[in-house]
Amino acid sequence: MSVVSDLMQRARSTASLDDFGDDSFRDGLERLVVSVEREARLNERGRIGFEMQIVDLLVNRLQVEHWYRRHPEIDEQQIVAPLIGLGLPRTGSTALSCLLAEDPAVRSIRNWEAMKPCPPPETASELSDPRIAVAHRMVLKRQEMFPRKMAMLPSSATMPTECQTYMAYDFRSHLFQALWQVPSYADWLNHHADLVSTYRYVKRVLKLLQWRCPPYRWRLKNPSHIVFIDALQEVFPDARYWMTHRDIGKVIPSVADLYHELIRASSDDVDKTYLGALNSEWCERGMRKVIAFRDAGHEHRFFDVQFAAFQEDPFPILARLYDFLGEEFTPLARSRMAAWRRDTPRDRHGEHHYDAADFGLDVTRLRERFGFYSERFAVAI
Repeated sequence: MSVVSDLMQRARSTASLDDFGDDSFRDGLERLVVSVEREARLNERGRIGFEMQIVDLLVNRLQVEHWYRRHPEIDEQQIVAPLIGLGLPRTGSTALSCLLAEDPAVRSIRNWEAMKPCPPPETASELSDPRIAVAHRMVLKRQEMFPRKMAMLPSSATMPTECQTYMAYDFRSHLFQALWQVPSYADWLNHHADLVSTYRYVKRVLKLLQWRCPPYRWRLKNPSHIVFIDALQEVFPDARYWMTHRDIGKVIPSVADLYHELIRASSDDVDKTYLGALNSEWCERGMRKVIAFRDAGHEHRFFDVQFAAFQEDPFPILARLYDFLGEEFTPLARSRMAAWRRDTPRDRHGEHHYDAADFGLDVTRLRERFGFYSERFAVAI
C-alpha cells in the first residue's frame, strides 16, 4: 500500500466514513507526500506530526462530505460579495482582520472552526461550543512548546484565522510550504497548480459554516491569495478586497523567520537560505500578479491600508473602509473594535529579532527588487 493510500485509509478508519467527494485533492496530496519524503528532512517528531496533520485534514474533508450528503440543501447557501484581505504577510493584516471580526453584523472563520468545522456550528451554541475549549487548550500547549512562535503569530481559540486549512482539504495551500521544507511541492503550487477546485472547496466549507450560523457577510483574509488571484476571481467573482502595505525590507525577512520557527519544530536541518529565497519569490510573483489583476479593470474593488497609519490610529481607516463597502460603521461595531484594540498588545511585529543575512537576504537589494511594489503603493521605508 502506498503512503497516500495508507493515510487515506487511516482517515477512513478514524472518521468511520469513506467518501472524500471529488478526487481533485489527490494530485496535491501525492505531490506533497513525495516532496516530504525526498526533501523535508523530518526528525522523528516531524514524521509523526506530518502523518497526524494529513490524516486530520482528510478526516475533516470526509466529515464535510458526510454533512453534504445528509443535507444537500447546504449547497443552496450563497456566499455574496465577501470582503477578502490579501496584502503581504507581516503587514498588520492579522490585526485588521481581528478588528473587522468584532463587528457583530459580519462573519469570519474562527480558529476553532478552522480546526474542526464539523459538526457545522449553530447560533444557539456558537459561544459555548465544546470545540472552543479544545482549541483553547491546544493554543496554550503551543504557547508552552513554542513561545517565540506565539509571540510572532499570536493566536486564540476564537480569533479570526485564514482559510489556509480549508485550502489544505484540496492539498493546495501555503500551509504546507510554511510547515515543511518541500521545494518541489512549493514550485508546483506557486507556478503550475490550478486552484479553482481549491477555492470551490473553500466556498463549500463556508456554506456549511453559515448554514446554521449566520450572519452571511464574510470577512476573510489570506496573504497567499495574491499568487492565485485569477482562480480566486473565478470562484468569488463579486469579492471586494483590502490590502495592507509595509516596507518590504521588514516583510520578507520576518516571513522567512516565521517559516523557520514553524519548520524547525519538525526538522533538525533547516535551510534558512532556501526560506529567504522561497518567500522572496512567492511574494514578488504574487504582488506582480495582483497588480496586473488590478490593472485589468479591477482597481475599483480594492481598498489600500498603510501599515504605519493603521498602527497609529486604525479608526479613520476603518471608517473609510466602511464607506468603500457602502455599509454602516455602527456605534456597536466601533465600540467593540475599540475594546479589542485597548485589550490587545500592539507592535507585535517588533517583538522578535532576526537577521536578514541569516536567510541570504540583503535588505537594500530586496527594496530594489520590490521597487515596482513600493512605488505603486507609496510604501514608506
